[in-house]
Amino acid sequence: MGGGFGRPLYGIRRLTKSADPPLSGHVAGGQAEYLRVPQAHFGPIKVPEAPSDDRFVYLSDVLPTAWQAVEWAAIPDGGTVAVFGLGPIGLMAARIAKVRGAKQVFGIDLVPERLALAERSGIETLNSEEVDEVPAALRELTGGRGPDSVIDAVGLEAHGSRIAELMQKATGLLPDRIAEPLAQKAGLDRLAALLDSIEAVRRGGTVSIIGVYGGAADLLPMFQIFDKGIQIRMGQAHVKRWVDDLMPYVTAEDDPLGTEDFATNRVPLEQAPEMYDRFQKKQDGVFKVLLQP
Repeated sequence: MGGGFGRPLYGIRRLTKSADPPLSGHVAGGQAEYLRVPQAHFGPIKVPEAPSDDRFVYLSDVLPTAWQAVEWAAIPDGGTVAVFGLGPIGLMAARIAKVRGAKQVFGIDLVPERLALAERSGIETLNSEEVDEVPAALRELTGGRGPDSVIDAVGLEAHGSRIAELMQKATGLLPDRIAEPLAQKAGLDRLAALLDSIEAVRRGGTVSIIGVYGGAADLLPMFQIFDKGIQIRMGQAHVKRWVDDLMPYVTAEDDPLGTEDFATNRVPLEQAPEMYDRFQKKQDGVFKVLLQP
């Protein structure tokens, strides 16, 4: 489970039945009391009896997704990395980067509670609403060069294009059979975080995109990407691939990634719709929710 509690941005069904087919690679009803799991002989892994289950639940998404973001960011030894978006994935990516030896880890967000969580993890933070330009601020903090690597953990939730917002709202009001081809051909994302990532990273650096984008008509600064020699890596998390790398951190006595206190809320399954709403609106400090059916 990732995001706030289970990849809400990936469109996993909540607690209602739907005649619509699930998105490719997703399991409808992924947060229900009972679940039929395709390829169940491949997905499950054996974990030790101890420590607590809180350590291992994040192996289903949060930890592998964040680990992949850091792995693909190619942070040099003793290098610097900026993480845009301090939701559960972004914060865990920042923690992993720090544990793996990054000299400086910057976290960028605009939610005070999330910035405070990052600061308690030893992350240097920037409130995007308190600086004129985030890329310029990052260059100033890195001797004028910009960070060696940047992780975009924001994706389609970025605040930006009014046109993109209107397109998303419009397609959401249309029947699926009309909205789907329209989104595929004319979909736009709000690219504020991605554009800042490209602007901020040093020449020859790497941008790792783990935030989810879905537009098919996004305009990217191709000349800037080419001129700066930026490497870009992105894609859905290869969860099973990273489990063996993560297991020593998850089972370590000192809990170096802070999984024990990562969840802010533990609620029964019937409260899931309410918690989705509070997480989306970033209310009451809701950051990471564990559902307990």
